[in-house]
Amino acid sequence: MRSHEAAAAPPTADRTPGPAARRASSVGLVLAACLATTPTLAVAAEAGSAEAAPPSASASAANRSGAGLDRYYQQRPDWGSCVTGPDDTTGRDLDKAGVQCADVTVPLDYAAPRGRTITVAISRLKATDTRHRIGAILLNTGGPGGPARAYPPTARAAMKEVGARYDIVGFDPRFVGRSTPLDCGWPLGMTWLSAGADRAGFDRQVALQKSLADKCRATGASVLPHISTRNTARDMDVIRGALGERKISYLGYSYGTYLGAVYTQMFPGRHDRMVLDGAIDPGDYRPRLLQGTERANEKALSDWAGWAAERHGAYGLGRTRAEVLASVDRVVEASARGPMTIGSGADAFRIDDSQVPLLLFSGIADDTEPARASFGELLSVLVEAAGGAPTTLPAGFAGELRYALRGEGEPTGAQSAIICGDVAAGRDPDQYWRDIERSRAAHPLFGPLTRNINPCAFWDRPREEPTQVRRDAPALIVAATGDPRTTYKGSVELRRQLPSSRLITLEGANRHGLYGSYANTCVDDQVNRYLATGKLPAKDRTCVKQTD
Repeated sequence: MRSHEAAAAPPTADRTPGPAARRASSVGLVLAACLATTPTLAVAAEAGSAEAAPPSASASAANRSGAGLDRYYQQRPDWGSCVTGPDDTTGRDLDKAGVQCADVTVPLDYAAPRGRTITVAISRLKATDTRHRIGAILLNTGGPGGPARAYPPTARAAMKEVGARYDIVGFDPRFVGRSTPLDCGWPLGMTWLSAGADRAGFDRQVALQKSLADKCRATGASVLPHISTRNTARDMDVIRGALGERKISYLGYSYGTYLGAVYTQMFPGRHDRMVLDGAIDPGDYRPRLLQGTERANEKALSDWAGWAAERHGAYGLGRTRAEVLASVDRVVEASARGPMTIGSGADAFRIDDSQVPLLLFSGIADDTEPARASFGELLSVLVEAAGGAPTTLPAGFAGELRYALRGEGEPTGAQSAIICGDVAAGRDPDQYWRDIERSRAAHPLFGPLTRNINPCAFWDRPREEPTQVRRDAPALIVAATGDPRTTYKGSVELRRQLPSSRLITLEGANRHGLYGSYANTCVDDQVNRYLATGKLPAKDRTCVKQTD
């Protein structure tokens, strides 16, 4: 349930999450979007800009992307320990793995490069097969706002033999993780809530989401206009230059596929091998990015219910798929009657029909046994709470809920700031309500969640127009047919928009994020072959879900 990503995608925090954290953080993996351009940013226009100019053969010339930016491109990272303090266990683990860390300086506002600067935290696991070194590969684990500074060792393991031929570079996007931070000081970590059962519940959501936008504006007004995907892409190119690379390869999951697509459009000729896992259709990137995922999530929930029915003895949720789904309905109905209590003591949480759909949604983006079992444990607790019984939270849930429902433990607001800084949202609450009611008729559980209002409705308008895909770019796109977050059709559409790309389809999996984390040999081998050779498959390929 972290505001950064990623159920099935790789770990994204500066600490290694356990199964509950990985499952819960799937909520963030699918969210996105907002937009608008001001005349002062004309220098950043895609067509004909200095950004869009292809790199020259000279590394120094390739680093020059516009007046006043040379000093950023020509900096060299001061590599050192990843440990930031006595309690930084992740930093110590990175040091032990041979990872080095540094900060890269970037302008807050690329239209005013001589003005205020911020830092972007990066990490590097250097190539060990230096005779056959391919280059550097940059990582993004999604979000928006997923930190990847801690990810290089995991990526190296996924890449197997070819990993030794790359400098594997993680980075925390601007205002995320170890980079210059943003903290909106919100009383909750996740804003993707359901509208609830009636207009009164929706009106409470309107008031809440407006208060969140106002609070973030009060604490971060000077930086919010500069938090966007396009600026993150610019930061990526500065990282490329600072690393001394003429071109850079890229591995992006979920939202990271959108970021990667934006980079190819803004900086053509500066990317090498691109792997985009769980792709977003750039044309569908918007503040309510979950819109359109309802059927995929219903199918994933139904498939999970069939799995749980076969394990009634373990979870007590029903002996048939229909009985398990009826248990889900009882939980939702009970939460609509009034808040339920789960957990006890300091970790007692009061949850209602705005939060329960989020908890259900968070558990179905991964169809592996451990993830399904973890969700079964949570739903068993919710069923007990719906009946008024005292409950004990399964291990690992309390920390995630403290962040999601109370905003405790980590800064809040970066994900929304990116989304709202990318594409403008509608501002009329009545229009949102009409959309919710229309969707509720067909999708009573997920419609009020995917169509609900969010802080972007009350955000200042973005500084730039969103990026449109107008240039072809070779990339390897990876997708599961049952992905309930970034649905399969998004990957198909991105494949259409990038004719030189290829699509690896995994059939039969309800899974968000595949490469290196789903243990599908067919998918992993295809990706690693591409990373090793730079050659895309001659045609799109299909893999099938492996069964024990």
